[in-house]
Amino acid sequence: MKKLINRNVESSKPLPTPLEIKKSLPVTPQHEQTVMQARNTIEAILDGKDKRIFAVVGPCSIHDLQAAHEYAEKLSKLKQKIEDKIFVVMRVYFEKPRTTTGWKGLINDPDLDDSFHIEKGIKIARQLLLDFAQLGLAAGTEALDPIIPQYISELISWTAIGARTTESQTHREMASGLSMPIGFKNGTDGNIEVALNAMKSALKPHHFLGIDQDGKITVFKTRGNRYCHMVLRGGKTPNYSPEQIAKVENELNKNNLPDKIVVDCSHGNSGKDYAKQPQVLTEVIAQIRQGNASLVGVMLESNLMAGRQDIPQDLKQLKYGVSVTDACLDWETTEKILTEAYRQLK
Repeated sequence: MKKLINRNVESSKPLPTPLEIKKSLPVTPQHEQTVMQARNTIEAILDGKDKRIFAVVGPCSIHDLQAAHEYAEKLSKLKQKIEDKIFVVMRVYFEKPRTTTGWKGLINDPDLDDSFHIEKGIKIARQLLLDFAQLGLAAGTEALDPIIPQYISELISWTAIGARTTESQTHREMASGLSMPIGFKNGTDGNIEVALNAMKSALKPHHFLGIDQDGKITVFKTRGNRYCHMVLRGGKTPNYSPEQIAKVENELNKNNLPDKIVVDCSHGNSGKDYAKQPQVLTEVIAQIRQGNASLVGVMLESNLMAGRQDIPQDLKQLKYGVSVTDACLDWETTEKILTEAYRQLK
């Protein structure tokens, strides 16, 4: 038997069950209220009942707890100033899909040294989400590993399915059962058909394998998630112009899908130049002011400091508040452009 299985597995290590982790890091009524109110708000925006837009704003990925807390404090204060027009959700990305290899995010490798202390990463991620909910700040993330939501999903108010996984049946099935609104990104080449198909799939009921709160392998039957929506992140060319938006609206209507669109101001829409994100935001806000009702949200990659850095061998050399994945806007620019967007919408 040994010759037939695990030929390429070097080792394995059991994780605590989701229930065990949750007992050690419990949700309070205040946390629950923050998350439920945020989900209800985003759902109301997607339903057209709430005329605000929502903005998913924050670091490309979380790697430094102190910097994450400082950013959250700043964002929480800005949120209060602009929330009658822009509902703020903090981008709290713990998992990173890699095209080939690279750092896989705080949950997989919390020590940034290829030691992969995943139990530690899950606990850190959950504690951060509890801290942010305590601040009254909604959290948005990307769902990557299908097991991780069992550990943290009750603290997430909005979820993205990324460009690399929108085509994945596993992620479409998972999205159909998640309890918050789900944004599907178009493909890395700009193809929106994969996102259209993903939305069609996730709106429907599914049966799939997963783990329950006690860690047992379980067959889940889902109802389908009616709050699926399109996230345009560009591709080989940007796709946020009025002409492109009109084409996407037409395709959504043709496929009997919700014609609600979020524009990711980074990635292909900024030509992978973080400094161009404000231009994208300005154009999207202009379209909303001109009466476009399908544009309901934006995404911005933003950190305390501008740009990015590679993870050094000596972690003491890490620059504080600078992204270790995609380059980000600095806080001052973020505050300025969101305040201006608020002024325009006002």
